[in-house]
Amino acid sequence: MDNTFAQDVIKGLTSKDKYLPSKYFYDDNGSRIFQEIMQMPEYYPTNSEFEILSLQAKQIIDKLEFSEPFNIIELGAGDGFKTFKLLEYLVSKEIDFTYMPIDISKEANKILEARLKQRLPKLSIKPKTGDYFEVLKKIGKKNTPNLLLFLGGNIGNYPKDQAINLLKILNGNMNRGDKLLIGMDLRKNPITIHNAYYDSNGITKRFNINLLIRINRELNADFKVDDFDFYSYYNPENGKVKSYLVSLKAQTVDFKQIGKTINFNQNELIWTELSKKYNSSEIETMAKLTNFKVNHNFMDCKHYFTDSLWEKK
Repeated sequence: MDNTFAQDVIKGLTSKDKYLPSKYFYDDNGSRIFQEIMQMPEYYPTNSEFEILSLQAKQIIDKLEFSEPFNIIELGAGDGFKTFKLLEYLVSKEIDFTYMPIDISKEANKILEARLKQRLPKLSIKPKTGDYFEVLKKIGKKNTPNLLLFLGGNIGNYPKDQAINLLKILNGNMNRGDKLLIGMDLRKNPITIHNAYYDSNGITKRFNINLLIRINRELNADFKVDDFDFYSYYNPENGKVKSYLVSLKAQTVDFKQIGKTINFNQNELIWTELSKKYNSSEIETMAKLTNFKVNHNFMDCKHYFTDSLWEKK
């Protein structure tokens, strides 16, 4: 049993307002379901960011203004689907760079390296396994210029104070003039955002319910998943999507392995996810608060998403 997982789950479910950390969505099955989410027609972020990196690779590289060999350090590359287009452009233009994907999983890094080397034999790739910040401490402060990639809109999953703290840590492990390309979901028609969460096949609901299944399996709990529903709403006034699991009746869940019992009231909520959508002034403010300046916002044709290029001051 993962003690940290158990502690975080119990802490969240015994709080006055119950919650579960969204980072625990991604067990093997959760990761597979998220791949399904990214294929949904309603889920625009993946296609929007893919468009940016496919069609504006040259403009992104030109804006770096690096005059010597550089590193591309990616925080959480996943399957490398989106990043491939940027790497493909660089290799085709024989630009001198080294790609350093960072992932906590050694296996994920090996799979990514094999796939990329097959498709881009001339690519210089040096995967790094471990925690983002520990790896960055080792490689971020060397003399070679760095472009950090933090794609996918992940920054929007952090509350503002945590997002600022994370960006400050990134900044602290960069040299003056280093760049950060950060994916950020943009404010848009609220209906478009609503539809991305209430997909017609209920995949997003299944993604959330899977967290209860994981808790049952790993912590020997007895959540009855049919007694929970999924609810999500977008507040266009502050740009925040919040997602919840809803207890459909008064019920008790036993954590046999831990010897803990947790009660749920009818209609009680478990907060599972935050997803913040930004406007241009919020992007500028976030950059200033974390000692960056915004060089350029690269957007898709619908202006649904931006890969924002920041420079360390």
